[in-house]
Amino acid sequence: MNTLEDRAKKVYYSDPYIVIKMESGVEVRFPAQDNPRLAKGYADQLNNVEISPFGLHWLDLDEDLSFEGLLRGDFGQH
Repeated sequence: MNTLEDRAKKVYYSDPYIVIKMESGVEVRFPAQDNPRLAKGYADQLNNVEISPFGLHWLDLDEDLSFEGLLRGDFGQH
């Protein structure tokens, strides 16, 4: 089983970025425009995100991104 050593503790939208703050203090960010579903979202929709042990889920936009993919630079299909 693969486990992630560092965990996300907070995710938020700060125009134009999705910002992921990890427990270690590391910050990962990417432009919301790099993902077709997130690019169509409003700030309140982009901030309505759930964190799981494996990734992120935007409830209003029906989008899921894995931490593994994000760390590879995969921000969603185009």
